[in-house]
Amino acid sequence: MAIQRIETFTSDDACVVRVETDDGDVGFGQTATGSEELTVQVFHKLIAPYALETDPIDVSSVIDSVLESDGWPRPYKYPGTFLLRALCGLDTALWDLAGKREGKPVCELLGGGPTTLRAYGSRLSRETTVDEEIEICQTARDEHGLEAFKLKIGKRMAFRTDEDVWPGRTEAVVSGVREALGDDVDLLVDANCAYSAEQAIAVGKEVLEPNNVIHFEEPCPYWEFDWLAEVRETLDMPVAGGEQNNMTKQLGNDWERIIDRPVLDIVQPDIGYVGGITRTKHIADMAAAAGLPCVPHGPNHTLQKVFTLHLLAAIDNAGAYPFEYKIPNRGSQSLYTREPTLEDGQITVPTGPGWGVELNPDWLARSQYDVSEA
Repeated sequence: MAIQRIETFTSDDACVVRVETDDGDVGFGQTATGSEELTVQVFHKLIAPYALETDPIDVSSVIDSVLESDGWPRPYKYPGTFLLRALCGLDTALWDLAGKREGKPVCELLGGGPTTLRAYGSRLSRETTVDEEIEICQTARDEHGLEAFKLKIGKRMAFRTDEDVWPGRTEAVVSGVREALGDDVDLLVDANCAYSAEQAIAVGKEVLEPNNVIHFEEPCPYWEFDWLAEVRETLDMPVAGGEQNNMTKQLGNDWERIIDRPVLDIVQPDIGYVGGITRTKHIADMAAAAGLPCVPHGPNHTLQKVFTLHLLAAIDNAGAYPFEYKIPNRGSQSLYTREPTLEDGQITVPTGPGWGVELNPDWLARSQYDVSEA
């Protein structure tokens, strides 16, 4: 058996990959979200040609062979984010194909099994008022039974100035949501690299700790390991991060450095940014060996939502609230059917073969089509 054809279906919000073997087996995957029009070009130039005519059964070997190929233009010369974003499409399609061949969900192939997982409501905006944030969180709690919410604080990538979106916003939002929702919910925050180490510590001590925040995500630039370690060692709350850190094995050793030191209390690799399930599972296993929880980044409702559920169902270090659920849910629901639903704060991992969902043929039909063939 060998890979015969690799197709892509690209829209403004997703790039779906379809892999077909010479004996007719098929698997679907997806590249990382964002800049799909560029990712699909990288996919057909640097990924698909090196996967054609390989045996898809050993996913890890296929991924390694693509990254290490010396065929022109030599993917190993392009060790950047777009290579890995594209690689995710191949990796996840191969896992779907393997699951369908064996009649098992991907989580079982990874060593786990279908289950339910606790979710937290994840806010993505800094443009709302405090009252709007409170209303969104209250609605999600009432409709879905969520018991934890992650709020945006600081100003994205403002670590050189430490400014907020508007003066006092961080304290107003965190304190306002805490007061409105009470002590029965858990609060998480995401700064998106907003602070210097000094300011992150000040915000942590003056705003976050008094409001019993249990998760401080990306307080400082993700590449400033010393800053992050200082914040982690100073504050009395877990520091999380890692969504931007994508280098392991052939492409550098960011994750080895993050985990061995450790730089963070909670690791958050993004399946799309890292290059797929294979590499993300490796990071999760490294974290488990070091006693660190893994809570993957993935606040969207494309196929990445499904990938993340299967991964979480296969690891033992998934954390107290392992699944990130974007609120409100305004995602790519039309991309696939049988979308996992959230009820009583729990979300169920699909049980069917492969990813356990079906692609919407209408979505595929209206997408841009490209193909690489042996």
